[in-house]
Amino acid sequence: MPALVLLGAQWGDEGKGKATDLLGGSVDYVVRYQGGNNAGHTVVVGDQKYALHLLPSGILTPECTPVIGNGVVVDPSVLFSELNGLNERGVDTSKLLISGNAHIITPYNVTVDKVTERFLGKRKIGTTGRGIGPTYADKINRVGIRVQDLYDESILTQKVEAALDVKNQMLTKLYNRRAIAIEQVVEELLSYADRLKPYVADTVLLLNKALDEDKVVLFEGGQGTLLDIDHGTYPFVTSSNPTAGGACTGSGVGPTKISRVIGILKAYTTRVGSGPFPTELFDADGEALRRIGGERGVTTGRDRRCGWFDAVIARYATRVNGLTDFFLTKLDVLTGWEEIPVCVAYEIDGKRVEELPYSQTDFHHAKPIYENLPGWSEDITKAKTFADLPKNAQAYVKALEEMSGAPISAIGVGPGRTETIEINSFI
Repeated sequence: MPALVLLGAQWGDEGKGKATDLLGGSVDYVVRYQGGNNAGHTVVVGDQKYALHLLPSGILTPECTPVIGNGVVVDPSVLFSELNGLNERGVDTSKLLISGNAHIITPYNVTVDKVTERFLGKRKIGTTGRGIGPTYADKINRVGIRVQDLYDESILTQKVEAALDVKNQMLTKLYNRRAIAIEQVVEELLSYADRLKPYVADTVLLLNKALDEDKVVLFEGGQGTLLDIDHGTYPFVTSSNPTAGGACTGSGVGPTKISRVIGILKAYTTRVGSGPFPTELFDADGEALRRIGGERGVTTGRDRRCGWFDAVIARYATRVNGLTDFFLTKLDVLTGWEEIPVCVAYEIDGKRVEELPYSQTDFHHAKPIYENLPGWSEDITKAKTFADLPKNAQAYVKALEEMSGAPISAIGVGPGRTETIEINSFI
């Protein structure tokens, strides 16, 4: 039962798409298990760059079957836009499967997301405004619309009515917006039904049967550990569980079937949106990381906040996910620094703290304690083995591995599909 979970070990944008794509030729299924089109993966294949938001990265690998699991929230218009874009570039998307239990992002979810975030002003969370949070809220409040509801107009209408009973009151009386017409929403959602139907499947049954048949299944998380609704920097988090446990609830595969959990780490740290970020840089080094690393959000288009590597959050990610391996990405971006600071602990109220504080207040006041490691100036993008790396780059990787608590089994030395050093095989 070779089931692998691949997830972000920081605040997202670590390069999960590259890692998933690297494994895609060796796996039979690639499964998105949470999030929606608020995630963004950039995958470079040859001289072609693909930006994926909702679709599993494995869709670029003909050998595997891409699956959108029950834990994902699906915006049909975004889904078809992505599929059309890939089809126009010659990518076969016909093998895609979507859980009938996945929830639909409705037009009113998007409206609510935008108006509430605007209303928060300085207290805003920094959402993508794509309706993700309100859709998960509807799911928990049991007024959500699932993919399977598109095939029963009576049930669909009843559910839309139930959802809009409250939302229209809020939109008109609190936010001074127009009420949303039930019929208009139902008509739009039904317009997607026929095209969506060939993709809809009982993915829980399919994935469990695949594992029973010794097929290789890769579960791909969106966002990152520190954005998890339960284990992230709440309230500046996403509305689902990108951590390893989310792979089980978001796919219907039990935890005893997971054989390996791989965390993706950047060689430095980035974050999009609001919230605490102890190692964030506001100087020339931060700007250089942003420029050299191309740190702009795939989904949002916003510049990412950049900082040095934070070993405290790496250790935390190892613990809450039960990580067995790390995939270290973007090591090449650090080429050229004489010294590279690494955050090894925090100072909070004058005390040294080695682990992530559980208190939101303490984390907001955490100051990084740095250890400077020697840098390197040699080009590493052509390196094929660990021994090909400059000695200082090797030492940097080994130091991060020791501080983070799990072996670094692969290293990204460039954006391309082949620009990866594999130390230990994941499969």
